[in-house]
Amino acid sequence: MTSYGFFDDAKREYVITNPKTPVKWINYIGTLAFGGFVDQTGGALICCGDPSLNRITRYIAQLPASDPRGEMLYVRIRRMDGWTVFSPFFTPTLDAFEWYECRVGLGYTRILSQIHGVRTEVRIFVPQGQFCELRDIQVTNVSDAVMEVDVIPVVEYTHPDALKQFTNADWVPQTMQSRAVWQENGRLVLLQYPFMLRDERVNYFTSNLPVRSFETDRARFLGDHEYGTWDRPLSLQQEDLTNYEAQRGDTIAALLHGLGRLEPSETRRLIVQLGQAQGLEQAQGTIEHWRVVENVEAAWTEMAKIWDERLRVLQVQTPDVALNRMVNIHNPHQCAVTRDWSRYLSLYQLGLGTRGIGFRDSAQDILAILAVEGRAAKPFIRQLLRIQLADGSAMHQFNPLSMIASEGDALEREDRPHYYCDDHLWIVQTVCAYLKETADWDFLQEEVGFYNKKDPLHAVESATVWEHLQRALAFSRRDVGAHGLPKLGFADWNDTINLPTGAESLMAAALYGRALLEMKTLAEFLGERALAEAYQQDYDWMCERVNAVAWDGEWYVSYFDADGRPLGSKANRAGQIYAYGQAWPVLAGFAKGERAQRALQSVYERLNTRHGIKLSTPGFNGFDPHEGGITTYPPGAKENGGIFLHVNPWVMIAETMEGNGERAYQYYCQINPAMKNDTIDEFESEPYVYPQNILGDEHPQFGLGRNSWLSGTASWAYLAATQHILGVRPDYAGLVVDPCIPRSWESFEVCRRFRCAFYSVQVYNPNHVCCGVTKIVVDGQPIVGKVIPVFEGGEHRVEVWLG
Repeated sequence: MTSYGFFDDAKREYVITNPKTPVKWINYIGTLAFGGFVDQTGGALICCGDPSLNRITRYIAQLPASDPRGEMLYVRIRRMDGWTVFSPFFTPTLDAFEWYECRVGLGYTRILSQIHGVRTEVRIFVPQGQFCELRDIQVTNVSDAVMEVDVIPVVEYTHPDALKQFTNADWVPQTMQSRAVWQENGRLVLLQYPFMLRDERVNYFTSNLPVRSFETDRARFLGDHEYGTWDRPLSLQQEDLTNYEAQRGDTIAALLHGLGRLEPSETRRLIVQLGQAQGLEQAQGTIEHWRVVENVEAAWTEMAKIWDERLRVLQVQTPDVALNRMVNIHNPHQCAVTRDWSRYLSLYQLGLGTRGIGFRDSAQDILAILAVEGRAAKPFIRQLLRIQLADGSAMHQFNPLSMIASEGDALEREDRPHYYCDDHLWIVQTVCAYLKETADWDFLQEEVGFYNKKDPLHAVESATVWEHLQRALAFSRRDVGAHGLPKLGFADWNDTINLPTGAESLMAAALYGRALLEMKTLAEFLGERALAEAYQQDYDWMCERVNAVAWDGEWYVSYFDADGRPLGSKANRAGQIYAYGQAWPVLAGFAKGERAQRALQSVYERLNTRHGIKLSTPGFNGFDPHEGGITTYPPGAKENGGIFLHVNPWVMIAETMEGNGERAYQYYCQINPAMKNDTIDEFESEPYVYPQNILGDEHPQFGLGRNSWLSGTASWAYLAATQHILGVRPDYAGLVVDPCIPRSWESFEVCRRFRCAFYSVQVYNPNHVCCGVTKIVVDGQPIVGKVIPVFEGGEHRVEVWLG
């Protein structure tokens, strides 16, 4: 197997040592407000506020990896016969490198390389809360001879309307314009904008050093009517660029800096800014600030401190190094990115059109970051609640800037319902988890408007958060089919099951059951006994219905179509069993005792592989419009028998609820990307983040991972590891400690902030069992039960014994 890199846990980085990764590997910088992602060869997709309507750089993910993407960096060395031109980022020039490192860090990427006797180190990041990307470039002559060096950073722009860039080749190039503004000491600001936005917002590209010449037209930069190429731009064989201010066409920004003669071991530093502002006057203060090296260093230090504080909230030490590095570093980083970007912009979700922020996606993503964000998560939860409809259901997705929502893919077919049966139920878990973490009871009484389809900016009516949650349950209670189970709508969590109107979903039934339990527990805690009793009755009814109609002998069926025929049954030719159809009845408490064990054993026997649990089996082998989207994939891909990783943590959690720590841990290890670093030629995806899916064993490329970063797997894998395997989780009355681990572990430690205090939880397993707390001592005093009391502050030592 080829080696592409290694984990540097001390620096909290993954180090890519070979830029020719099997697919592009990326990292995120900044936030949705201003930021995007950077790949392993320095290409970047940067946007401001909305990847669909305010995109800055042109990054086409489908192009070959050797092509440039959004941002580039060229270095050239003067020779007797001309110039040697190369890129320290490897692409697009593809020069052989003496040494290469792309260090994927927390909110930044560092690229270090040595080519032709020049060592380059570039730090790429967005300072906290700023609307500009910095590229801090240090160039060192590591040869034995004096050399004359020029450095040329380049940006290729896109039209801010990302979709129009690819659909209108007349209007877009006619509107794109550039302007050069020379400033003191030879510094230069290049402005770029579509004509219609000239007086409203502009992109700017500048640096802290004098500029010798510039270019803003791609054709002129490449040369010879673009028969010059990105790997060998003809303009860089000339003494200077043309200083042309493009008034149409494909606009770029290239700044040629003559660093002059570098002695052996001498270093020069260049700081490049790419930003956006209303105009140059409004940007000038920012530009001047980031031209100062000390300010850049301060921002770099601040970013490290922010991540120090974020990660300090929860740290673990277990016998498993790969689990430690994911839980302590890379998994919370991915959760923060996923919470910010939802499913909006990645190498796979391209940010074109109107997808925006997913309601169900973000409701789940928030679960993993509550310990870090606490009450800071409330505005985003409130934003999600504003997308809920007055009948209790919810819109499927929304644009975070305009707050205009849509039903998403449910609109694709007129002969199917235009709602999802699960969206509104996820928010119940989210709000309850928020209250367990923060004890912010006043939030329940806040008034939040319901979404108005006719006038999105003005709510149709308002109600308390508490009422929002109750309406969510009421919708599922009344929206039931022939068996008394919630109707499927267009789909449930599995977007690809699109049955004709009238179908029923066991996933929705179990999710509803889990929400009922959450609300019953919360009502009891708040003293609302009548409401708690009503929810208990609703729960008992749904539990009875599920077990009466959905048990198939060895597992639960997952759907009934409008004619009452099951899907996810032994009676089916394909799709006989679904993993989430077994996990969620356990999570809801519907499956107990022998049925729970039998359902989970069926998952192990029928669905488990060495790369993770398949979503279903066997795969559909041909398109069937009756079954819907699942049959658009070949067997073993995505939802059609692929290893859809989002489901795996649900099964892990179900196994811990049944006391099976061995199997829960086995499932965790199978999908831990950090454990795939030595099999990357098979896995291909980044080993430092979870992908959405891995091809299953019915596919010839079994083990291939795809759709990394923006996956609900990140949140649920973090919850499964920390709250259920390690077993330290928040509750209304305190911090629950109830681990379910592999028997071989003799001990482990979890250090966690809970509300105002820090808890150091040391768990001992002298008898090598999976679970069963026999004794807890808090600050030297034994307590009864598994709930650590709430402290107003300080640090507290908790010792736990399993037996």
